[in-house]
Amino acid sequence: MKPTIILEATGHYGAPVIHYLEERGYLLIIINPLISYKARGSSLRKVKTDAIDAYLLCELFYKEELEPYKKRGVQLLNLRNLTRQHENITGVMIQTKLQFQAVLEQVFPEYTGVFGDLYSKVSLLTLSKFPSSEDILKASEESITDKIYELCKSRSINWANEKAIQLKAAATRNPFEKTVYQSHILSLDMYIKILLQYKEHLSKLESEIDALAKEIEEYSIIKSIPGIGEKIAATVISEIGEIDRFNNPKKLVAFAGVDPSVFESGKFSATKNRITKRGSSRLRHALYMAVRCGIRDCRKTKTDDKIIPRNKRLREFYDKKREEGKPFKVAIIACVNKLLHWIFALLKTRTTYQDLAG
Repeated sequence: MKPTIILEATGHYGAPVIHYLEERGYLLIIINPLISYKARGSSLRKVKTDAIDAYLLCELFYKEELEPYKKRGVQLLNLRNLTRQHENITGVMIQTKLQFQAVLEQVFPEYTGVFGDLYSKVSLLTLSKFPSSEDILKASEESITDKIYELCKSRSINWANEKAIQLKAAATRNPFEKTVYQSHILSLDMYIKILLQYKEHLSKLESEIDALAKEIEEYSIIKSIPGIGEKIAATVISEIGEIDRFNNPKKLVAFAGVDPSVFESGKFSATKNRITKRGSSRLRHALYMAVRCGIRDCRKTKTDDKIIPRNKRLREFYDKKREEGKPFKVAIIACVNKLLHWIFALLKTRTTYQDLAG
């Protein structure tokens, strides 16, 4: 019999530790910390030591039917780390954008709208060169045109000149003729540099995620579902891991935390039950976005003016729930549940969505 090690899934044990133990022939059992916490709370005495924790885990091993850890694969773990890093940097970048915009409104509020995307590379670099209306009014239209064209060679000189004219007009409309606080200019320059660095890091991460995901069979299977793009597909497969860990779609639903909580006592039975939210929050968010994209009206067909949703079957299910009187959020969660059942079936049978739909 292999020596057994029981670990709590707290996130402290990375892939290298698990790989190290597997190489040395240990049988790993990784349990949900909620289970061990509940077992710890059953004791009358409030004692927490390493020895007591180890004893409780051993008791669980003999009392519960704990399943051994199944390898998720180095590729899936790498993909999970990359997608989580992408999410973390995106969150920090959003906060930086808010801070940047707050400073911009105190220096050059009319600059917003000159470029289609305020946070595009050419927009940020142009603002770095001409951070105030005073700088723009001092410069000639030709020099501004040349600078914009230099920053964006993919566009024509006429486009650059058009933007230069718009900048001049925005500088004229700007309520702040001169910047009183030099600290605002310094802060603006700092935020621009940070945002450009974040954009570079995110671009590199996206390339790595795309290259790694294409090597995994499940990626193309999940991406075959209408409404699921590259980023969501990579997040879904990396968070789910090996589908063999789940022998029932309800377990996958519980893992995502979208299963309904149950509250009953005596003759009382709660009529409004929220989802448990005890599973992977990243998987839950990715599925929520996938449903929103899937039920959204997509485009007109080439032959007529009919508007079709991205995922017709999912939209029909959503409309059915709404017709039954379900609130928006309840209908969305029902769609997430339905989507998870499809994902379970697709990954188990190694088929695409078109095959399932047919």
